[in-house]
Amino acid sequence: MATSLRGTALRLVLTSARRVPSGIRFPLERDGVDPVPRLAASRGRDGVVPLARLLGTRVWLVTGYDAARSVLADSGSFANDVRHLIGRQDRAPAERIGGLGMTDDPDHARLRHVLAPSFTRRRVADLQDDVDRVVAAALDDMAAHGPEVDLVERFGFAVPFGVICDLLGMPTVDRDGFRRQGAARFDLRDAGSGIFDTAAGTRRFLIDLVASERRAPHLPDGLVARMVTEHGDALDDVELGGLADGVFLGGYETSASMLSLGTWVLLQHPAAWATLRRGDPREVDGVVEELLRFVCPVQVAFPRIARRDVRLGEHLVRRGDVVVVSLTGAGRDPSRHALPERFDPLSPSAGTLAFGHGLHRCVGAELARLELRTALVALAQRFPDLSLACDPADLRFTELAIVHAVEALPVRLG
Repeated sequence: MATSLRGTALRLVLTSARRVPSGIRFPLERDGVDPVPRLAASRGRDGVVPLARLLGTRVWLVTGYDAARSVLADSGSFANDVRHLIGRQDRAPAERIGGLGMTDDPDHARLRHVLAPSFTRRRVADLQDDVDRVVAAALDDMAAHGPEVDLVERFGFAVPFGVICDLLGMPTVDRDGFRRQGAARFDLRDAGSGIFDTAAGTRRFLIDLVASERRAPHLPDGLVARMVTEHGDALDDVELGGLADGVFLGGYETSASMLSLGTWVLLQHPAAWATLRRGDPREVDGVVEELLRFVCPVQVAFPRIARRDVRLGEHLVRRGDVVVVSLTGAGRDPSRHALPERFDPLSPSAGTLAFGHGLHRCVGAELARLELRTALVALAQRFPDLSLACDPADLRFTELAIVHAVEALPVRLG
């Protein structure tokens, strides 16, 4: 009975965001790009507070940078594999949950070994020309549809979608269908029906693509083709398709949100916009790192379950307790930043947890940085007088989403 209750509680936390009691929604709520004040108010002295007790399971919230880093790095004390507690593993393969974010070693190491070689600094640097080409095409499309466009549609989503399709080796003929399959994945207005189920379309698409490549190789050089060639004997279609889907999810949704929300922040800070126009690499890196801290679209990390009793700050977390790390809270920790609620690219970088930390740090972090640097500099240089084309009060942002985003960003090209 205890295990069943813990599973039910965890499902409430993870898969039914709109049914979470109103008193504990605040880690997923924002005011524009800013966390709601209650997140800071809940911080406590050590950045660790009890969030809730759901059906006998204690849920802890971590908002402090040091405590967050400690939890994310401690895979010995905290487990990521919650597949036995949520979702329905008796469903079709494409409807099951999994991937790097919800596996522990040795499975995690086995799967990460497949992806890691494609995301080294050298391999990512080799993608610069491809990213330049995708960004230039998106800017041309904006110009063709101006003088006013929705930056989310024409740029925020267009750039990472093009980059990730090139990386996967997605045939041009399949890209429209792939995009339609993924559309519902980023619409969380019906999250109460189960956010994990919305991934089935793209995952099924990629599992089928892997199976087709295994039967008759036909894909251009890319991640999917390489995985089948190099690891097809060790991993089945579901595992390889799931890995490709994780790359798609991590490289598409989060980068799309970051580009759109980041542009919205930059339009409010002319000095930072001017920095991007100048294009000095060191200054640009400072703007990008500060945007990652300040915007941090991934609001919470994958939940951890305590493997044993462990001391976290001033608190004793018991075996079986759920720990939720607020990445936005960690990025606004006043113990790490003198003015945490202020966007200031000139402030000394105190590090960001926007990509996670430790064993489960995002494998595509360097590619995401490359996209942000390239896209934002090109946008500022192509449209130096870019401005918002609506009343800021009319902007609509996602509600209770794991990945925070603005739904549309009307801009005037100038």
